[in-house]
Amino acid sequence: MNYFAIKHLHMTAAGLSILFFVIRAYWSVTGSALLQKRAVKIVPHIIDTILLVCGVALSIMLGAAGMQPWVLTKIILLIAYIGVGTIAIKRGKTAKTRGIAAVIAVAIFAYIVGVAINHNPASWFA
Repeated sequence: MNYFAIKHLHMTAAGLSILFFVIRAYWSVTGSALLQKRAVKIVPHIIDTILLVCGVALSIMLGAAGMQPWVLTKIILLIAYIGVGTIAIKRGKTAKTRGIAAVIAVAIFAYIVGVAINHNPASWFA
């Protein structure tokens, strides 16, 4: 695959990842039984694996440029997004806590998108 095909797959996976996250966070906050469906537990992991593998492949293709500050910022923010996301989906004790965590996770994701688009750790503020 070439760079642009992998980049397109990465961006598609990112879009699907946030879409499924928002849906699952909503179900978590509202206490929906849909959150316990087998497919709902498996599909996001498949999408996120594709997202991560494509991200690693893109970094490798960029070589030394793949370890620019903006790439490292995305990695650090991804770790934060995952941590806050787990609170939003399953670790938050109350619906309010899960809801607040979901909003924070979406904000982190939006910041990651800004970093990716602008190739700058300052994201949308560059």
